[in-house]
Amino acid sequence: MTQVQRRTLGKSDLHVSPLGLGCWQFSEGQGLVGRFWPALGPAVIDEIVNTSLQGGINWFDTAEIYGRGASERALSSTLSRMGVKPSEVVIATKWWPVLRRASSIQKTIDDRIRALSPYAIDLYQVHQPYSWSSIAQQMEAMAAVVESHQVRYVGVSNFSARQMELAYTALERRGITLVSNQVKYNLLHRKIESNDTLRLAKELGVSIIAYSPLEQGLLTGKFHGDPELLKRVSGPRKYSSGFSRRGLERTRPLIQSMQSIAEKHGATPAQVALNWLMHHHGDTVVAIPGASRSAQASQNAGALSFVMSSEDSALLSELSWQVLGRS
Repeated sequence: MTQVQRRTLGKSDLHVSPLGLGCWQFSEGQGLVGRFWPALGPAVIDEIVNTSLQGGINWFDTAEIYGRGASERALSSTLSRMGVKPSEVVIATKWWPVLRRASSIQKTIDDRIRALSPYAIDLYQVHQPYSWSSIAQQMEAMAAVVESHQVRYVGVSNFSARQMELAYTALERRGITLVSNQVKYNLLHRKIESNDTLRLAKELGVSIIAYSPLEQGLLTGKFHGDPELLKRVSGPRKYSSGFSRRGLERTRPLIQSMQSIAEKHGATPAQVALNWLMHHHGDTVVAIPGASRSAQASQNAGALSFVMSSEDSALLSELSWQVLGRS
């Protein structure tokens, strides 16, 4: 197993690899959200998780809404089959707030615990800021499950700077810290830098957990290398301007620089994109790429094996802003 230097998640005693594994794809094709991915068999999930662990990744992010608990159950089953002890991994999951009140947090926590047993819920996150209850009420309920030792720490997801600050303040009144905010963030999606979310997270000591770190595959460079692959794109990506020939040309300068940097490290553009996320803002940002094949999990873990120079990191940042229309 590769030894990777861990970092502290927010103001907690959770020590995680700079990359975790996003587990949405373990939904087994169940539920409206779970059908976004094809069902993966237990053997494939075993390979993905084992490859991630061997590559130095020690934490996994899942959610209640991923297949109505199917992803959580698949993850715990896989780790159990592999003989992984609860103390050897960090588990993060999320409560789904839409069309619910904060009281649902306490009512459903036992379901989450059963789905992930024997693994503890190290980080419990509110998946979206949209609930019939206020953010303060949601945080009161989250504080209660921490105080009852049903979960260890609290995080949020998709919260704006203002919403994150409200959550932080509400928890602080109970003597509990907000550990993280999970948001979309990558070299082609940098809204958290312009809307104050990243700045405030640094100020509060809240970790940013970056999901969709490869912009749904666009930052791998494979579409730029073979534009014919665009014909195979399906789902929401099919309607994204980035996944068009014109979009590829717009982002090509960034991809070409990523390829040049990758060559210096014997790496891939995808690994460079992940490496930039992990290090450009010090220890503030960690990322959770997904993987539907063990080869993808291996590539993700490979991003942990090097650190690009500050000059290369700054170059990618500048090219990224140019592509996004900000000089």
